[in-house]
Amino acid sequence: MLPNISHFLAAATVFSAASGKPTGVSERQSGDHSMGFIGCSMGENVAQGYVAVGGKRMWGPYGTGALVVQSWTSSNSAAWQKFDQQVAQYGKPDTVWVQICIFANPGATYAEVKQLIANAREHAAANATIYITGQPQYDPGQSCFLAGQGGAELTDSLAKQAGEDETQGVIYPGSFILHTNEVQDGCHANTAGQQSLGKQAMAFWG
Repeated sequence: MLPNISHFLAAATVFSAASGKPTGVSERQSGDHSMGFIGCSMGENVAQGYVAVGGKRMWGPYGTGALVVQSWTSSNSAAWQKFDQQVAQYGKPDTVWVQICIFANPGATYAEVKQLIANAREHAAANATIYITGQPQYDPGQSCFLAGQGGAELTDSLAKQAGEDETQGVIYPGSFILHTNEVQDGCHANTAGQQSLGKQAMAFWG
């Protein structure tokens, strides 16, 4: 279930049904490199594809491989130091995509997800818009060995929960999808998969 319209209005971002892109977004908000992200190698795959298909609003990949949820729960972690290096280059982002990314053990809890959201707000510009998704979802019968059986679905469920939680004020734009022929190792996107994810990101936030 997508978040109701009050969530979208609260974040001052309304999507055009025709284009899938935000309407009424300020020029600054849609500027080059004005959108940061946190996640793991799955987030890197999206960022790689986003740059490949011409996306400019979101940061490109910056070395977040293996940085699952627990890497981001401490606001002073090495993961956030990487994020802040991007901030030093581009300025505090007015939009942040939070990707919930897990290893099968220990997985993730909703309390940890809320901490990621709080930390994203701390490291971003004031009143930043926060998007949240899980890891990419796969075709039926396929799973990511790193996240474990049902792991990708768990991350998507947690993202939906956050999007429906009015206390969090975040936007769940939908699920990223990787089809079987777009996966190179049972988890990660191949070149075609990266481009597919990049196009999905463009549709989510321009």
